[in-house]
Amino acid sequence: MKKLLAILLTLSILISLTACKITKDPDSFLNGVNLEEYSIVYSADAPDYNKRAAEYIAEQIEARANLKLTVSTDDAAEQKYEIVVGETNRAISAELNAEAEPLEFAIFEKDGKIALEADYFVIAAAAYFFIDTYVPNDGYEATIPAGISIHAPIVREAKNFIMLIGDGMGVNQTLLFDYLTDTTDYSDGEDVFYGYMFPSHGFSMTNSLSGVTDSAAGGTALSTGYKTKNNYLGMLPDETVLTSLTELAISLGMSTAVHSTEDQTGATPSSFSAHNINRNNSSEIRTEQFALKQSAGTIIECNFDYYTDRYMNNVIEPLILDTLGKLDDNEKGFFLMYEEAHIDKHSHKNDMQKTFEALIRFNQVIARYMEYAFYNPDTFILITADHETGGLYADTEGGALSYHTESHTSANVPIFAYGAGSELFDGKTMENTEIPKIIASLMGVDNFGDQNS
Repeated sequence: MKKLLAILLTLSILISLTACKITKDPDSFLNGVNLEEYSIVYSADAPDYNKRAAEYIAEQIEARANLKLTVSTDDAAEQKYEIVVGETNRAISAELNAEAEPLEFAIFEKDGKIALEADYFVIAAAAYFFIDTYVPNDGYEATIPAGISIHAPIVREAKNFIMLIGDGMGVNQTLLFDYLTDTTDYSDGEDVFYGYMFPSHGFSMTNSLSGVTDSAAGGTALSTGYKTKNNYLGMLPDETVLTSLTELAISLGMSTAVHSTEDQTGATPSSFSAHNINRNNSSEIRTEQFALKQSAGTIIECNFDYYTDRYMNNVIEPLILDTLGKLDDNEKGFFLMYEEAHIDKHSHKNDMQKTFEALIRFNQVIARYMEYAFYNPDTFILITADHETGGLYADTEGGALSYHTESHTSANVPIFAYGAGSELFDGKTMENTEIPKIIASLMGVDNFGDQNS
């Protein structure tokens, strides 16, 4: 009897172990090599974009294939199988000399090495494409074609919307990179305003009901799709309260944020977060903004210290990352407005060098948001201005730029768009009120703004 009980107990244990047996995850292969054989390499001298791309690839492989690959700089000893991210000292990097467009990237496979190469923040698009295409899940066998292949970033239907406003930024302000780069210590990548790398370019007409616009009426046009008189925020001259893109997004269950290098009661951030007959009613505006924070959770962070943070890294980059991390939690997406205010402030003073420094910082901000969009292809980004300041233009063809007023002008301002729907802006010259209408339509709302304009 005891012998029978022992046999039954043994059988019971075996059956239990079989039922609970943990099977090994199926293997993943790249070009016939088990993925676990690879390590990930980036250059010790590369911009942080490359490091983040390498870390992204490692994180995604661990999440999808349950493999923890080594990530190191190219100072480490070379391994037989490597995923090489950006330009490095590896031989495959020297062979990868592709003629790619500004927002394109290259992938190359040879002798057990896989190389991804792109300019600066575009390496994020390469990293996302590599994971999405060649490591979509565990147990996957993929082949990267021999030779160099050129690809565009993956773009999906937008649920996240980012509007970047350069206050006072006309076309010629964006061209200061052509004129002043040699005079300024600037090494963040391309010596060009990043908007020109976007696939869609257009122009916006900025006049308000008062004529040449101020930032209040200009911001209101961009936030509500209505023209109003100068000094008015989110309201018509008859004091009709207008719905802003921020409020529209809230009504759709999206998260929202308003950022500016200006004080939060400044005209542009206020036009996306308040309503008032006078832009100078700061106390009333601040009270309404506080209510918006409390009722809808809108993140309103402004008044970054320009003079102690000449460019971006010390204050603004952590703020951007923190905000995007919070907005990311909402599956319905988000709307964010970011303003660089000092292009306008320094153009009012006709200080071209400081205007350029403000543009450099704005450029770095654009790069950070673009990097986010590459890792999150359901993101739409638009860059524009509320108006031009200073009448900046060249007196003769090819001549030096110079200011011709200390005031705003009625010059058209640029539009740069990226993401699903960006083609709606390409090659177009439109009233500034059309911009939020198109963004609202991409959110799924077709009757936003002044339908009679």
